[in-house]
Amino acid sequence: MTSNGPERPGARADASQLSAPAFRWSWRFATIAGIGIHIHATFLLLLLFLAFSDLVAGHGVTAMARGTLLILAVFATVVLHELGHALTARRFGVRTRDITLLPIGGVARLERMPEKPGEQLQVALAGPAVNVGIAILLFGLVRLLGVPAGIEGLRQASGPFLTQLMWINVFLAGFNLLPGYPMDGGRVLRALLAMRMAPERATQTAARVGQGVAVIFGLVGLFLSPFLVVIAVFIWLGAQAEHSQSTMKLALAGLSVRDGMITEFDELSSSDSLSRAVDLTLAGFQRDFPVTDGTSLLGILTQGDLLSGLAERGRSSSVREAMQRSFDSSTPSDALDGALTRMHQGRCHALMVIESERVVGLLTRGNVSAFLALQAAGSHGGTSGRWTAPITLAPRRA
Repeated sequence: MTSNGPERPGARADASQLSAPAFRWSWRFATIAGIGIHIHATFLLLLLFLAFSDLVAGHGVTAMARGTLLILAVFATVVLHELGHALTARRFGVRTRDITLLPIGGVARLERMPEKPGEQLQVALAGPAVNVGIAILLFGLVRLLGVPAGIEGLRQASGPFLTQLMWINVFLAGFNLLPGYPMDGGRVLRALLAMRMAPERATQTAARVGQGVAVIFGLVGLFLSPFLVVIAVFIWLGAQAEHSQSTMKLALAGLSVRDGMITEFDELSSSDSLSRAVDLTLAGFQRDFPVTDGTSLLGILTQGDLLSGLAERGRSSSVREAMQRSFDSSTPSDALDGALTRMHQGRCHALMVIESERVVGLLTRGNVSAFLALQAAGSHGGTSGRWTAPITLAPRRA
């Protein structure tokens, strides 16, 4: 699986945001080809659960150790699968922030997907191709060693280790190629559709197909395996998220940051006390404040910074002590959908909009949501076209 989102070159961001893993409760345990490999806490819980199940079932310590080793080998192939995506994307100038191991598989967090459908197709196919390659190598090794290669070995708990791992890779490749967007097969379908239709429409079509696959998985899982139901829920939610994101991109297409930014806002001086930030927060809707020294922009005070500063230093401490000196920014002419995606990927609540070295606006997720809601209401009310006037949600004070 891959997740992605573009990052604007030249924008400044907090280093902790850019290096933070995609999932909470995950820790880096290795770095391969410059890509951090993280493991999620739930994956460790899965290993403990499977080991405990073997002991309770009376299979013994040897069977428990063998089963754990097989699970670790499978997830090693999952890492190689995700590296297939990442290294193929690197060929097209796309970096991968990290790879995270989850109980349901791996997630490679790409900064963005390549623009050309043909390149997207190669990135999507690279992961399953790795599994096919591993299966072929294991098949050769199995034949060389004279180990039984039949699929019946997969059904037996004590079957040949290499044979089991070989067939698991075959099934991983086949499973990932099912058209359940955002799985690899869904991304393959999306890339093929994008060769014949608009990218957003291709995404929506692939997402709908993915939800259909999720329904089938869910129905089959009710009779065969609860795990299929879990996978069905994952596919459904992933497809729904992709569909919603594509719908938003369509709604924001052609709009700039200027159209959705807040143009009336409060600023703080670096010498102000945190009590002034508290007063401004309680008096209006603004939660993030540009910090200046009267002429130059020094940083930003987010609501999280304010809460931390109050807890650690108290209301009388200065804004300078609590603010962030590194921040993400945009210009009024930047694409609105691209700026919103960067905010989501960087876990940033607000972008400062800068023009001629001055802060001329703030872009927040809430403001963009309000913009879309008002635009949709205007459209339903019979107006034509799009509004281009900025929305003002918070008054500016002296």
